[in-house]
Amino acid sequence: MGRFTAAASTPVVSPAPPSETARAPVPDHDRQMLDVKLKLHARLIEELDLSKLDKVDDLELRRQVLALVVDFARDERLVLNQTELETLGLSVFDEMTGLGPIEPLLKDDTINDILINGPYQVYVERRGELEPTAVRFRDNDHLLRIVNRIVAGVGRRIDESSPMVDARLPDGSRVNAAIAPIAIDGACVSIRKFSKKPYTLDKLVEVGAMPQAMADFLHGAVKARVSTVISGGTGSGKTTLLNALSAAISHKERLITIEDAAELQMQQPHVVRMETRPPNIEGKGEIRQRELVKNALRMRPDRVVLGEVRGEEAFDMLQAMNTGHEGSMATIHANTPRDAITRLEQMIAMSGMTLSADSMRGQIAAAIGLIVQVMRLSDGKRKVMSVTEITGMEGQVVQMQEIFAFHRSHTSADGTVHGEFRATGLRPRCLDEMQRRAIAFDTAHFDPTRPLT
Repeated sequence: MGRFTAAASTPVVSPAPPSETARAPVPDHDRQMLDVKLKLHARLIEELDLSKLDKVDDLELRRQVLALVVDFARDERLVLNQTELETLGLSVFDEMTGLGPIEPLLKDDTINDILINGPYQVYVERRGELEPTAVRFRDNDHLLRIVNRIVAGVGRRIDESSPMVDARLPDGSRVNAAIAPIAIDGACVSIRKFSKKPYTLDKLVEVGAMPQAMADFLHGAVKARVSTVISGGTGSGKTTLLNALSAAISHKERLITIEDAAELQMQQPHVVRMETRPPNIEGKGEIRQRELVKNALRMRPDRVVLGEVRGEEAFDMLQAMNTGHEGSMATIHANTPRDAITRLEQMIAMSGMTLSADSMRGQIAAAIGLIVQVMRLSDGKRKVMSVTEITGMEGQVVQMQEIFAFHRSHTSADGTVHGEFRATGLRPRCLDEMQRRAIAFDTAHFDPTRPLT
């Protein structure tokens, strides 16, 4: 039973009491049930042989927990039917081996994000829209136990001296947590869930994120080793698109992925995954993305994939793209393709390299072939808004040409955004490389007079 992990010691924090208007306390009935669960949990820990839990499979452990729940209900004179007993047993089982009250949310495939704002307020995102849930924690200490269980599972820590942490769940879901003193109303946790079945380009076409013609072009460009940057805001679908595009990479290639918290789902057999490390309790031992990029270049990669470029590692990434690692990919936070170029310039400056503005822009123009802009629209749907090619330098300006774009026409009364995908009529330069590699693409899709399908 490999999922059981003893909770790490809970840091001593005393958050301010939640605001009456912003944080509703746990209703009396729910509080009573939470008290019952915690009391039962304590009894189970006393009566079960913890040293043997790792050797017991889930089915047998569930059976033992349910038997103890029945005994507990009889001793406490709880009036519960069989269904209620099974529900109580399952929730206590989750409290012991999983993540307590949010375990059902993690199992719900319709949920994309779980947002915990202190112990009494939990929101989820479904189909791009936020909605409150009835999930509650007993108090902040209860929530902190769950947070510690998450971070301990990936060898990280969170306490008053280090009140923020990035972590991940066993299924690859990304977790960010913040506690007192920076989180005023109790611990705040954001969980970005990832689908058990990674999105493919066909699936993105099916849900309307892009037309088939655009998907075919992007697939061909990645296959032809055109270095690509995916740009967009938070929650716009950058990582999802990166995972989908990675299917175009040959299984004969060696990939090295570099991330702050491992979440990429490469579909190739030869993948080396690397992850940054925060400093230890003494402030030593930190390993940043830049060190990992430098090390990756000594590991004979065919392509390097960065989960997100956010700092000084941008210079090393561009160097890799310019020195035999064409086809490398990365994501970046930016609102437009032009903003992405500007952010890359700023990141290169952060590296401490004494390069002129012209040299930095020249590096960018030589390294990157395509910038794919994605956006989460006001109705919650994600769209590929633009596919832009970098064509070189003209004077002191990085030249770009848009190949495909999504044009919004109107928003209906129910909030749905309407529009259509069209080509701009420009023929991309990378098409020649695609043709040299025998990658077929119908040039009729570049006709700007008709919508893309």
